Amino acid sequence: MFKHRLPRRALLQGLSHAALLAAAPRALGAVARGESVPWPEISLLDGGRFGPAQAQGRAVVAVFWSVSCPFCRRHNEHVQQLHRAAQGKALTVLGIARDRDEAAVRRHVAERGYGFAVTTEHVRLASLLAPRNVIPLTVAVNRQGRLVQAYPGEMFEADVMELLALADGRT
Repeated sequence: MFKHRLPRRALLQGLSHAALLAAAPRALGAVARGESVPWPEISLLDGGRFGPAQAQGRAVVAVFWSVSCPFCRRHNEHVQQLHRAAQGKALTVLGIARDRDEAAVRRHVAERGYGFAVTTEHVRLASLLAPRNVIPLTVAVNRQGRLVQAYPGEMFEADVMELLALADGRT
């Protein structure tokens, strides 16, 4: 009977590579699930600001999207419904456009009737919340300011609306 034994050195190298891959989001500066999100001060398209003061005690649903993405358009329709349903609740919806052309984003927001806050400062926020370049990407942060989950890809309406539970502190 032939027994194959992995040399100790190869085993240790494999384990160290696995550990590096597991830690990759941290190495990129991204917040891990369950950790506090250190919100930076960012500018919004409407001239307002979003940062630690605006996030304090509120759940935040942040959505990375692009003007040219058809999946993002459908997804953001559900996000707009969430924004309307969250009025008067402790939940903020933040749209993060991955586009460089701010004028195109402004036109798109106006045409689609988005009422939620939108920023084009995606580079700073992506390195913090979403090192993966996937759109749409929805990031849920609870009222305690901790990252709950990042949801890559388009979500069903019911799944987006379930994020309203963040405002009640149920997640």
